[in-house]
Amino acid sequence: MRAGELLGRAAYDLHGRRLGRVVDVVVRGGFPPDRLRLTDVIVAGHWWTRVAGRLIGSELHPAGPWLLRAFARVLGRSARQFPADQVRLHPPVSGFPFGPAGDGR
Repeated sequence: MRAGELLGRAAYDLHGRRLGRVVDVVVRGGFPPDRLRLTDVIVAGHWWTRVAGRLIGSELHPAGPWLLRAFARVLGRSARQFPADQVRLHPPVSGFPFGPAGDGR
C-alpha cells in the first residue's frame, strides 16, 4: 500500500460519522528487520487546512513571520490525528490499515 492511495480519501469513524479527508499518514519503525508500519492518519475537516499546512504551516517555517504562523495555526485547527485502526476510508483501500494478510507487515 502506498501513501498516495490513502491521501484525499474520505475518512469515517467506526460509527459511520464523517471525520474529513486524509491529508497525511504517520508511520513508525525502522529499516529491516523492522519495517515501517502505518500507525495513524491525519484527517482535515476542511480543504483550507491542507493548503495552510502545506504552504505556511508553523512546522515547516518555524522562523517565519509571526502573522503567517498565527494564521496557519487558526486554519489548521480542524486537522486531527486518529489511530489507523479507528478509521474507515471511502472508497475502501485494500489492506488498510495493516496491509494484506500474511505479508508480514
